[in-house]
Amino acid sequence: MPTAIKTLKLRVKDRHAPLLLQMARQVNFVWNFINALSSRSIRERGQWMSAYDIQKYTDGASRELGLHSQTVQRVSVEYVTRRRQFKRARLNWRKSTGSKRSLGWIPINTGAASWKSGQVYHNGHYFGVWDSYGLSQYQFKTASFNEDARGRWYFNVAVEVETQASEGAASVGIDLGLKDCATTSTGQKLHGRWYRELEPQLAVAQRAHKKKRVRAI
Repeated sequence: MPTAIKTLKLRVKDRHAPLLLQMARQVNFVWNFINALSSRSIRERGQWMSAYDIQKYTDGASRELGLHSQTVQRVSVEYVTRRRQFKRARLNWRKSTGSKRSLGWIPINTGAASWKSGQVYHNGHYFGVWDSYGLSQYQFKTASFNEDARGRWYFNVAVEVETQASEGAASVGIDLGLKDCATTSTGQKLHGRWYRELEPQLAVAQRAHKKKRVRAI
């Protein structure tokens, strides 16, 4: 049976947030170090450092920072990928404090996380998650811990799943519009601008200076 790679997203239990925040701050430190190192190399020597070049400067840092060594490597790879994507000699700094703090992000290489004793095991720590997928049946590939705007953490992991070829032969036309978001050739309408219903609630929360409620809306 054919297989495909699918990313599963699971909510991490709130008790792990302090540890994840600490690890995320160290990830930001690595990112900013690489950002400064790479931009200086480009400015002074005209050399665009590869992830392999960068790793020579970060080897051994994981133990001091409390991160998995492969997490440090993944930060290097991600940095080089984004630098190439945006074609910039220096990317934005990742901020760990302040109103414009970067949302937490901890990348994980294949094999650096696993399912043990009903929890996600990574870097010597166990993380409880709300497992709605039955993670014990999957072999983890690349993954990451990610924070949302409300301070909640999620474990996102790529896994291999079996797929079945679609037997569908029908087709449908879609017409985009202004009054309705879209109308199909079968007459089904997708109504847009639903977010307008939340605008009065948002205005009340903003006037009351309820920051958590504003983020939730």
